Amino acid sequence: MSTQVAPDDVVRTHAEGEANEREPLLVLEPLMAFLDAHELGAGEVEVQPVGEGHSNVTYALRREGANVVLRRPPRGPLPPSAHDVLREARVLSALAGRARVPAVLAVCDDESVIGAPFYVMERVEGHVITSSVPSVLDSPDDRRRIGEELVDALVEVHAVDWRDAGLEGFGKPTGYLERQLRRFLGLWEHNRTRDIPAVESVGEWLKAHLPESGPATVVHGDYRLGNTMMAPVAPARLVAIFDWEMATIGDPLADLGYLCTLWIDRNDASGGMFELSGVTREEGFPLREELVARYEERSGRSMTDIRWYRTLALWKSIVFMEGNYKRAVSGATDDPYLKGFGEGVIQLAQRAEALARGG
Repeated sequence: MSTQVAPDDVVRTHAEGEANEREPLLVLEPLMAFLDAHELGAGEVEVQPVGEGHSNVTYALRREGANVVLRRPPRGPLPPSAHDVLREARVLSALAGRARVPAVLAVCDDESVIGAPFYVMERVEGHVITSSVPSVLDSPDDRRRIGEELVDALVEVHAVDWRDAGLEGFGKPTGYLERQLRRFLGLWEHNRTRDIPAVESVGEWLKAHLPESGPATVVHGDYRLGNTMMAPVAPARLVAIFDWEMATIGDPLADLGYLCTLWIDRNDASGGMFELSGVTREEGFPLREELVARYEERSGRSMTDIRWYRTLALWKSIVFMEGNYKRAVSGATDDPYLKGFGEGVIQLAQRAEALARGG
């Protein structure tokens, strides 16, 4: 799935970008010089946007001798600490050879090159499953394997010795859940465009029912089917985990709770526009409770309070979506999908409130 390039997204020079109302997302001449300096191909570069484009901006770059992917933050206004691509590059580099991640090829913290920090990673071939399963994997056996691979790859991430991987200081190993609540209450204050009492009431419920965390692990922070890639051919095999911008050191059950919140069982009621991937309703995909059971069996951890972790995941999604809605109504993004979030955020807040009450 690829997005369209707006006329002011990609320019050749900074002078050309300054003539436009909005800042560009890519400036080709300094970008090509950067790629040359890192021996990533030669000559003109062909640019193609990749992915849903609702978060960090991703481009496939093709030139003679190189077929790579660039990640950079979206246009502002950005909440503090969100869309941190340098942090994403650090965790990807640390997990190389330890988890199923693409290789980072070059990192740029100099904003004068394209106007924002960015990194370049290898292009991985395969299928990102969003609205449908590719025909080559579309059998009940492979659908089950997709779910199992999703859990097994997450278990591998949580098994990484993060200190040995060089991630000391990447996140505090204690107090993760408390910090999540503080951070997202702060983000809500930054992102909010109106009063939604349910957001505050769910935040209070989460604080009052905080579970005790086990030993800290690497946490992805946005772990779901659409942020992974399956190999090009059967049998289904997960080859890459993407979108690490929310990664930290913390409670691994937060990832499992998030995965379960966004996973749609075949008998679930429709989630409307926030049903990110209803594809898992199809025959063969494991049920939510089967994902939890496989995780417990493979990791040796038990899910202590699935309702609390699922409520946290829903609540965080509300805060993110309100931020995206704010960007849409301010004109920072052209994404029509984000402009539809206004009423949807309120519906999601009501769902979070019902889940907290045991619904």
